[in-house]
Amino acid sequence: MTAGYDGQVVLSDVDLRIMPGDFVGLLGPSGSGKTTLLRTVLGAAAVYRGEVLVEGVPTATRPPRAGYVPQLEAIDWNFPVTVEEVVMLGRTVDSPLLPWYRRRDHALAQGIMERLGIARLARRHIRELSGGQQRRVFLARALVSSPRLLLLDEPTAGVDIKTRDDIMHLLDELNHQGVTIVMTTHEINSVAAHLPWVVCLSGRIVAEGSPSQVFTPETLRLTYNAEMPVTQYQGMTLVAETPHFFGRDSRRAESGGAAGEERRV
Repeated sequence: MTAGYDGQVVLSDVDLRIMPGDFVGLLGPSGSGKTTLLRTVLGAAAVYRGEVLVEGVPTATRPPRAGYVPQLEAIDWNFPVTVEEVVMLGRTVDSPLLPWYRRRDHALAQGIMERLGIARLARRHIRELSGGQQRRVFLARALVSSPRLLLLDEPTAGVDIKTRDDIMHLLDELNHQGVTIVMTTHEINSVAAHLPWVVCLSGRIVAEGSPSQVFTPETLRLTYNAEMPVTQYQGMTLVAETPHFFGRDSRRAESGGAAGEERRV
């Protein structure tokens, strides 16, 4: 499959099979095609060669029933909508022509918001929330449609450690309940290293497999175009970014700082 936008190729010759019940992380630098791959599954990106099948049906013929959590940067926060209204939008999948929601729709939404710890925020405007709370809201919108396939674009970016762990534990629980999950991430050690399967992208598929198989210096160099040492610690595969060194600080030297001293960031 080759895909992109407005005639510009973003992903080339992608051959990827995701089975029901898989939990897959898409890894790569900005512009590597992670989001585009999610959008091809949704039928929202142009496919120039090949096809994308979900449950055997081409997405060009029928967009799949999937829950989707976009990057927060892609959302218009000025739109006047409350947390509950955002979550309830997920129920339009089952009743797109009805101008009202049923009692069971509200009950389902309430249960999911309680599960995600945002029920008390139901009447708040979406732009008033923190980044972590906003991510939970859009995750709730995706889950309220009871999807068998869940697509998430950087669901843990910019949140604190506890929120990230809460989100990942919830996703793991959903996966064990039979939901197929595909998510993009920039976080190699804190997220991708704990997933059962990762796919490294750089305009194409560089490698796929378990983190222990994929996280090698050569694969990471081809993915990120940078040297990234890999080490093993207590059975875990850890990736280190090469530290940056800066030259002498002339101001410190003038004020009596040690000559030739380097600062590491």
